[in-house]
Amino acid sequence: MAIKRIWRGWTTHGNAEVYRKLLTQVVKPGIEVKNIPGYRSLELLSRDIGNEVEFMTIMTFDTLEDVVGLQGPDYEKAYVPEAAQTVLSRWDQTCLHYESAE
Repeated sequence: MAIKRIWRGWTTHGNAEVYRKLLTQVVKPGIEVKNIPGYRSLELLSRDIGNEVEFMTIMTFDTLEDVVGLQGPDYEKAYVPEAAQTVLSRWDQTCLHYESAE
């Protein structure tokens, strides 16, 4: 059974492509190159919600202990790189963690 770590951030339409490129060209490759124990994947989702674009990341880990190993005891706290903070309007301060039902 896997653990899904879910987080959301919102930005303007004008910053959406900048943020999308940051996620796909910097953040995701930066995570993958670290060979984090228990890390499986990072999904990037987005949707237009009128005056904003919402982004969602879903990281998959083998176990919750793997998440704690990466993030520490305060594992629910979201990590938002400074570069992302400059283009996001707002973001979740914490991440949700779900067990995969598959």
